[in-house]
Amino acid sequence: MSEYIWGRNPIMETLQSVRKVKRILLAEGSKREGGTLNTIIQEAQKRQIPVETVPRARLDQMSKGAVHQGCVAVVAEREYASTDDILARAAERNEPPFLLLLDSIQDVNNLGSLLRTAEAAGVHGVIIPEHRAAEVNATVVKTSAGATEHIMIARETNLTRTIDYLKQQNIWIVGLAGEGDTLYTQANLTGALAVVVGNEGKGMGRLVREHCDVLIKLPMHGYINSLNAAVAGSITLYEALRQRSLASR
Repeated sequence: MSEYIWGRNPIMETLQSVRKVKRILLAEGSKREGGTLNTIIQEAQKRQIPVETVPRARLDQMSKGAVHQGCVAVVAEREYASTDDILARAAERNEPPFLLLLDSIQDVNNLGSLLRTAEAAGVHGVIIPEHRAAEVNATVVKTSAGATEHIMIARETNLTRTIDYLKQQNIWIVGLAGEGDTLYTQANLTGALAVVVGNEGKGMGRLVREHCDVLIKLPMHGYINSLNAAVAGSITLYEALRQRSLASR
């Protein structure tokens, strides 16, 4: 089976990844625009990937009306990693595992933003639920600016059971919750770590929350009592990166 990816930066990132790109479709007249589009064409030719020119209406249909920037890639269906694959990557790099777990994130833009931040912050892999959560689709790929093609993503049927497995691997489970007792800057985010971010509206599920080793919170000094899930998760990941960078010196 095939999937579609649209947007110039996501397609460029996909061309640089291990994912198979079957062909590139360009809107009629777009070749004259140059810039990133020329780079995509050159990269496709280097990799012997067919490049076709099609009516813009066809790309509109394939992207379901999304902004495709005159370019759509037909790619192989996504292959998800496993939790053990993610842990193996950390071991290969001789680094303590650094994971992000997403408990029922449903907004594709939040998912894309979190995946982008996770890749930038050096997270070894992201674990998402198989059910009742947003899937990694073309919109997520575009929102993540193509980060989805460079970071391991695992889908697990039971997040609580996955947390228990990670605990058996001596990984510290830190949940992000408004009712947390510890400020995120005061928590120890070094060593083997998994950060859990909950659903946009309800936060983490009860069982997931109860299985965390510690619940941390962000300080809120204004009238708003919470942050967007992607923003809160991103702040926490970069605090973890800061602490881990200092600890490795």
